[in-house]
Amino acid sequence: MIDFHTHVVSPRMRERREEYAGRDACFALLYSQPKAMLVTAQELIASMDECGIDKSVILGLGLVSHELCVEVNDYILESIARYPRRLIGFCTVQPNAGDRALRELERCAANGARGVGELRPDTQKFDLSDNAMMKPLVQVLMAHNLILLTHASEPVGHKYFGKGNITPDIIYLFVQNFPDLKLVCAHWGGGLPFYALMPEVAQALANTFFDTAATPFLYKPQIFKQVAEVVGSDKILFGSDYPLISPKRIIDQLDEVHLNTEDKSKILGGNAELLLGIK
Repeated sequence: MIDFHTHVVSPRMRERREEYAGRDACFALLYSQPKAMLVTAQELIASMDECGIDKSVILGLGLVSHELCVEVNDYILESIARYPRRLIGFCTVQPNAGDRALRELERCAANGARGVGELRPDTQKFDLSDNAMMKPLVQVLMAHNLILLTHASEPVGHKYFGKGNITPDIIYLFVQNFPDLKLVCAHWGGGLPFYALMPEVAQALANTFFDTAATPFLYKPQIFKQVAEVVGSDKILFGSDYPLISPKRIIDQLDEVHLNTEDKSKILGGNAELLLGIK
């Protein structure tokens, strides 16, 4: 099993939570409350062992500060070097940093990062559909065969901390601008898969995937079967959003809808293996 959506922080960041919340608006949004869990890579490995997870993708945060992005990336790169058989690293960048962001992306790619994410255009204050801004970043991503993972949310439904406003219409414009980029939309893409009932949308989403992060907070278990019917089970990536939620809760939801063995296997790891090129 491969968990495609987890977050880790360095021991320093966890110990100085208030300091980092004061330095960055995104960190403050997600973790200023003491009850918001922060875990290190070592603690993630322990949780993976408990849940039977073979590998996890560790994501950065949509941080506002370029300097803080670099600090987080240092820990992600250190973690994947320490646990190369268990952890896959996605770095974090601030597109508004321009050339500095591109150089940081090059550095991360050279040191084993497999993608960028979780981007937060809302808190990072950039326009995902701005072709001029995003093109240089996408060019570096594609040159290194990297994956982009973006936060996504529904324009309807209940409010929650960190929901944001990265809605399907915004993501779809980005997909149209860069149809060949491998894109993963967190949290079921904010409902974007359902628009694939429109033939032109289905065609545009050829290289777009959807993770299941935080599903119990968002949807009934039937979401697995419904999205599999609309876009295909090969477009769904098992992701938990740990430590926000235990992977077991996502797995329990998947078990509840009784998908066939092949579809379930794809979702829990097969699709991620293909996307990441894991042999």
